[in-house]
Amino acid sequence: MENFEDFDGILTLCDENGNDVDFQLLDVVEFESNDYMVLLPCEDAEESDGAVIILKVESIDEDTGEETYAGVADEAVLEAVFAKFKKRLAKEFGEEE
Repeated sequence: MENFEDFDGILTLCDENGNDVDFQLLDVVEFESNDYMVLLPCEDAEESDGAVIILKVESIDEDTGEETYAGVADEAVLEAVFAKFKKRLAKEFGEEE
């Protein structure tokens, strides 16, 4: 994602079966000195249940700028990252609690 001016917000990632899957990048949230991407699968609206995917940014290759991501198994981390995402979203839309 080094050319942000060309970035349309859609990321194509390879799943565990080797299939390309498109996601809309909603936000990048920092939590405990790590970055987490909040993604929404780009699938037919009828099939989507609105659930987001949260992936941890594992590493960035300094030569190519290529990032690697990992799923997050820790429910407490997922909940904390999602809470920060929702709070930021509420601020953006003026809906702070």
